[in-house]
Amino acid sequence: MPEFPDYLDVSYEDGEGEMPADYPALDDKMEKAIEVTRRGLEEYESPAVMWTGGKDSTLTLYFVAQVAEKHDLEVPPAVFIDHYQHFDELLDFVDHWADEWDLDVIFARNENVGQLADTPGEEIAVSDLNEQNQHHVRDILEYEEDTFPFLLDTYVGNHLLKTVALNETLEAEGIDGIISGIRWDEQEARADETFFSPRHDPEIYPPHDRIQPILQFEERAVWDAFWNFVVPDTVEDYPMGHVPQDYDDLPNGLSHDALPVSPKYFEGFRSLGSEVSTDKADNEPAWLQNLEETTERAGRAQDKEDLMGRLRDLGYM
Repeated sequence: MPEFPDYLDVSYEDGEGEMPADYPALDDKMEKAIEVTRRGLEEYESPAVMWTGGKDSTLTLYFVAQVAEKHDLEVPPAVFIDHYQHFDELLDFVDHWADEWDLDVIFARNENVGQLADTPGEEIAVSDLNEQNQHHVRDILEYEEDTFPFLLDTYVGNHLLKTVALNETLEAEGIDGIISGIRWDEQEARADETFFSPRHDPEIYPPHDRIQPILQFEERAVWDAFWNFVVPDTVEDYPMGHVPQDYDDLPNGLSHDALPVSPKYFEGFRSLGSEVSTDKADNEPAWLQNLEETTERAGRAQDKEDLMGRLRDLGYM
C-alpha cells in the first residue's frame, strides 16, 4: 500500500534549516508565500484553510484568495475551531468577513465537551466525557485526575477543545492538506517547521499535510503586509501607506467593520487566543508596539505555551 499521500509532489524538506533572515525583504517573504500557496492549492485534492480570525491566518487567507483568483483555482473552505472561549469581537469579525469574502466556513467543535460546562474554569468530570474523549484524556494524555477545568490554555483543555475538534473535522471532511498561518518566530516549538509538513501517523491524527506559507514572516512583516497590501487591496479608497496611529485613526470615514483587522489589535492585543486567558500587551495598537524586543504571546496563559512541543506532537497547530 503506497504511503499517504501517493498523488503529491511536494518537498517536505522545503524550508529545512531556514529562518526569517533567509527572506530579508517583504517582497522575498511574499514571493515565497505565493509559491507555497499555489503549490498547496494545485497539489492537494481536498485542501482547507485554518482561519482563526487572527492576523496570521487572515494574511494566509489573503494569499489563498489572491493566488486562487490569479490562477483560476478554487478558494477552499476555511476551518474555524470554535473552542467556546473566543472574544465576542473575534466571532463577529469572522462572521462579517466570511460573508464579505463569500467563504465556506466549517466550524470545528468538540460538542461533547462544550455541552458539559457553561463557565470557563468549571470542572468537568472525565467520567462524563464520551468514549472517544475519555480515550484521549486517559490513554493519550495520560491524565489521571478525576476532573479537569473547562479552560482552553491548559494541557487537557487545549487538546480536547482544539486538537480533537480539528482532527474530527479533518476526518469528516476528507481534508488532505490544511493551509496554516504559523510562523517560525512565533513559538520555539514551531521553529523547525517546513513549508510542507507531513502528519501521516493514523494513530495520532487523520493523515494529512500542513501547508505553511508564512513561516518566514516575523510579526513586524505581518503588519507591514497588512498595511501595504491586505488592507489597501480589500478596502476601497483606503489610502496607500496609511498606518493607523490609534484606535480612532481610520481614514476617509471608515469604520472598523470595513477593515479586515480585528478591533482587538487596535486595542493593544497582539495575540487573540482566548477571552479568559489572553491579556492585551499594551494600550497602543499591536503594530506600534515594540515587537522586536518583547514577546508576542506573553499575554497568553503560559501553561499551554510551556507544553507547546508536546501538544504539537499530538496534532496541535
